[in-house]
Amino acid sequence: MGIRLAEAYERCRLLHRHHGRSYYLATRLLPAWKRRHVHALYGFTRFADELVDAPGVSGRAERLEAWGERLAAGLRGEPIDDPLLPAVIHTIRVFDLPPEDFAVFLKSMAMDLTIVDYPTFDSLLDYMAGSAAAIGTLMLPLLGSVDDAAAREPARQLGIAFQLTNFIRDVAEDLDRDRLYLPLEDLARFGVSRDDLRAAAASGQVTPEIQSLVGYEVERARDHYRLAEPGIALLQPSSRACVRSAQRLYAGILDEIVRADFNVFAGRARVPTLRKWSLAGRVLLAEAVSR
Repeated sequence: MGIRLAEAYERCRLLHRHHGRSYYLATRLLPAWKRRHVHALYGFTRFADELVDAPGVSGRAERLEAWGERLAAGLRGEPIDDPLLPAVIHTIRVFDLPPEDFAVFLKSMAMDLTIVDYPTFDSLLDYMAGSAAAIGTLMLPLLGSVDDAAAREPARQLGIAFQLTNFIRDVAEDLDRDRLYLPLEDLARFGVSRDDLRAAAASGQVTPEIQSLVGYEVERARDHYRLAEPGIALLQPSSRACVRSAQRLYAGILDEIVRADFNVFAGRARVPTLRKWSLAGRVLLAEAVSR
């Protein structure tokens, strides 16, 4: 069992390193004993994404449901055969994480199999309550805080800010899956249609209307980063540098989108590697000085 557990944690770490590079870099600022638990939560969310997003694979709903059932069985103490879940279950037990939050997350993932767009921002928030906000609150016990009740809402807001950043950056990629996470009411506000977005994705060129739409979404995401900011000071000192780095690295994606004149179709917005390391170093130094 010990070998299987170590292998499961390593698989989660590799998923994190490959798919969540900015977040993975930030996790390097955590105490070593905490990192594998963060990798486990990331591995859980990433594997669920892959089950839902696998192109041309039939039975995705059944596979996602079966994976959730294996998690529930493992939490009941039943033997399970899975490359990732032993690490996830171990992390749940170490930190006494609420299993219902994992169920809420999987419910949001199942929505991706049937829902292709969201009419209002409120309806998108309903989706993100499971897909993003719940992950923020699940992370809180791992990071530790001086006031869990006060830190809970900022943690939710940071999860939402991260996901909104992904939605803005990945419009073209999501359209390829016939999904759109920009609220339809926002498209109407700026006179943009789904066909306009598809045309921009095909040409790599954006209209002034699309630029205004993307700019509006960028400011909305920044609002959620601002709402998350007070929670960082409530974290245990050993976790602050990690979360502040993750916040600034992800918010840096929005800065890159602005630098590209709000054209999210010309290429995937990325924070350059040297800037990532410089930012992480500055955050670590600032946190060390403030202690």
